Amino acid sequence: MKTNYIKTALLGTVLLAGTAQAQQFPLDNLKPRDQRGINIFENPKDSVTTFEKLKVRIGGAFALQFQGLKHESGADQSVAATQLYDIGNNFNLPTANLDIDVALYDGINLHLRTFLSSRHHNETYVKGGYIQIDKLDFIQKDFLSDFMKHSTIKFGHDEINYGDVHFRRSDNAYTTQNPFVGNYLMDAYATMIFAEYYYRRDGFIGMGGITNGRLNQNANGGTSPSLYGKIGYDKQLNSDLRVRITGSVYNTANTQRLDFYDGDRAGSRYYYVMENAAATSSANFRSGQVVPDFKNKVTSFMINPFVRYKGLEFFGTFESASGRNLAEVDRRTWNQYVGELIYRFGNDDNLYVGGRYNKVKGELATGNKVDITRFNIGGGWFMTKNILAKAEYVNQKYDGYPTSSILYDGKFNGFVLEAAISF
Repeated sequence: MKTNYIKTALLGTVLLAGTAQAQQFPLDNLKPRDQRGINIFENPKDSVTTFEKLKVRIGGAFALQFQGLKHESGADQSVAATQLYDIGNNFNLPTANLDIDVALYDGINLHLRTFLSSRHHNETYVKGGYIQIDKLDFIQKDFLSDFMKHSTIKFGHDEINYGDVHFRRSDNAYTTQNPFVGNYLMDAYATMIFAEYYYRRDGFIGMGGITNGRLNQNANGGTSPSLYGKIGYDKQLNSDLRVRITGSVYNTANTQRLDFYDGDRAGSRYYYVMENAAATSSANFRSGQVVPDFKNKVTSFMINPFVRYKGLEFFGTFESASGRNLAEVDRRTWNQYVGELIYRFGNDDNLYVGGRYNKVKGELATGNKVDITRFNIGGGWFMTKNILAKAEYVNQKYDGYPTSSILYDGKFNGFVLEAAISF
């Protein structure tokens, strides 16, 4: 405990010392992290430069929820292994992020995100970061400028650009881009060592990437390179209508441990739902999520259409993933279907209401075929571009699980309120 106090004090001293140098100004080719960043997917590509010298931008995010959920299970509640946790109406753990963005050189930016407080870890830890190169002027002025006008190179240890869902999910305390409180049932998210190349022109988007598929890095063998890519089209057709559609693929041929669908160390927003009575927050941080249990092989496809007409938005997801764990020979398949309908209105679209339907169907390692459905309805109010208040009702049901599982005929429902700040 004493060590944690010392680390916190040191961190505070560093931040206070850097306040005079750190400002809230835009950096080239990095999207803003407040209301202005909504519906911006990949970082923008702009040939105009404002770089003069090295600049550091300090940002952050904070989030707090009040949870009023109840859950039920058809499993025998007299058996200790299937007894449900006693949940009630109360506040969740407040979460906090620290963001550092650096303009290192003309056309070169660095991003680093640290989780100061999260559900799965008590300690402060680095979530991930990357370097983004939009110009090669560090080699020579205007070096390959015609090529780099449409190209971006990005590498680091961070979330990879598979699908468009990760642009709309809550990343620990950074939640302003998510119109709801929870993320998807099957959350294709993990931080990995990666390198990505982008080509964007006249609305066309092409991206190819490579990673080793690992969250925790070490130098032992037994891992093949994982390849992924995205192709799509994104265009503002007129002042009222924008259309975007992308298709993504990710493939891991072999790795010793794959965290692709269970790599969100920040944890689920729905605390303790469908968890055992002896659960702890850190050990059961995935409550309410669906984990296919693919540990060494996976091939996933995702298609995401997005349409915005005036204040009305539709965002959809179809995802199919097949893989296996270390003890299996044959692959299993899981499919996910999601539709979101959001209507934004008010001054500068500072109010919104919407609904989300999320369904997952798949096969457990035991052979059971299961399906899980979740329905969210809610809304939000941007009091300023940095402050968001959300409210949602969530209803989730489980079907097909064996009688020995705590998820047998399980369900939970209720409301969650969230207050979020990002800057």
